[in-house]
Amino acid sequence: MKVTMKRVRVSILVVALTATAFMYSNAKDPAPKNDTIAATGESQEDLKKRLTPLQYKVTQKNGTERAFQNEFWDNKKDGIYVDIVSGEPLFSSTHKFKSGTGWPSFFKSLSKTNVIEKSDRSHFMVRTEVRSGAGNSHLGHLFNDGPQPTGLRYCINSASLRFIPVAELKKQGFANFLPLFEAAKKPEAAPKEK
Repeated sequence: MKVTMKRVRVSILVVALTATAFMYSNAKDPAPKNDTIAATGESQEDLKKRLTPLQYKVTQKNGTERAFQNEFWDNKKDGIYVDIVSGEPLFSSTHKFKSGTGWPSFFKSLSKTNVIEKSDRSHFMVRTEVRSGAGNSHLGHLFNDGPQPTGLRYCINSASLRFIPVAELKKQGFANFLPLFEAAKKPEAAPKEK
């Protein structure tokens, strides 16, 4: 009986180790395969010089910043958020909501092309990772526990974002997003976090 129990324990351990090895062998490599960022033409070394260490870790190594200790978790200003690497528009303050998680949260993105979804099997769970389309920057994760009208919560690292206030949109080439803020002033627009 003791020998049988020992074999069962060893078998369970072998299965657990095999499953863990399988998960890690199927996990994507966080480092880009190419040394050049296609959207900007920058090398990884140039990017390391331009970004802060945290921005580089989050966007290029799939890192996560600390909750409640990041730049935009409680930002209530009107404007858009762009990829810190490529500058492509990702999210709007008109779609931001207070999730209580300590990270900026949005119920929708500005563009399905600029915010892409990928399966993430790291940390012994299956999640939906979101990355920028052109920059291929790790942004955060997507969850199905957000508010209406979408029921989605894009939980995003501030370190992957650059905020452009409404007053700067035209100057920085994003005048096409100004109507979002005009529409938000109308009563039928979604409630805004304050």
